[in-house]
Amino acid sequence: MTFFLPDAAVGKVAYGSDVRLVLDAAPQWVVPASASYVADVAQFTPKTVETTSEREKLMFRVRARIDPAVLARSIREVKTGLPGMAYVRLDPSAAWPDRLAVHVPN
Repeated sequence: MTFFLPDAAVGKVAYGSDVRLVLDAAPQWVVPASASYVADVAQFTPKTVETTSEREKLMFRVRARIDPAVLARSIREVKTGLPGMAYVRLDPSAAWPDRLAVHVPN
């Protein structure tokens, strides 16, 4: 899944950072993933970046990848291109909230 983060958050995302995916078509599942790409250049850039509020509009692309073992167990349910929400744990020592506990089909 590809998603976008503002500059204040993307600086805390490293390759391999924990991500949870919740697809619109299957909101009952919470799929574990990890950050597999973090852009080094903003994707949405205002024409001029002069003020703090303008700099806050910068967005960076991040990609999340589902672990191949999890993917193999759920291959019949997985569809590429489905919209959903990606949640990134910016503080590796923080616990995921209960609503984002991993829950995938067996």
